[in-house]
Amino acid sequence: MIGFLVMVHVLCGISAVLAGAGAMRTAKGSRKHRWLGRAYLGALAGLCGTAPLLAVVDWTGRWHLAVLAGVAAGLAGLGLFGVRQRRLHAHILGMGGSYLVMLTAFYVDNGPRLPLWNQLPAILFWFLPTVIGLPVLLPSVHRRRGFPS
Repeated sequence: MIGFLVMVHVLCGISAVLAGAGAMRTAKGSRKHRWLGRAYLGALAGLCGTAPLLAVVDWTGRWHLAVLAGVAAGLAGLGLFGVRQRRLHAHILGMGGSYLVMLTAFYVDNGPRLPLWNQLPAILFWFLPTVIGLPVLLPSVHRRRGFPS
């Protein structure tokens, strides 16, 4: 059973990374952007649904992954709310934030086993996705009309 959950989790993670990156690179509001955004949300739902189940196997060592899954899901919910309310800054911050939290969870869990990454101090796995991603995300939010300077 655990092997099946791991397989679903990994497939959802790969799908979420690809769909999220695709949505970020397409024209906002286009049919392709909406399709990729829905694919991202579906994959993220699978990822966030399986994360707590997998964390239970080693709760003392992986409870934080269940928390990160909850944060990623909450931010994605904010992003969905933002697009439905036509609040583009909330949409971008929510979806972009959920993507960064998802990447953080991946690196926190897998970084020590990845070539080159395993040379970094473990604390950096918690911050590098945000340090790299925020300078990309914030100018996009700022460019949206109606967002305060």
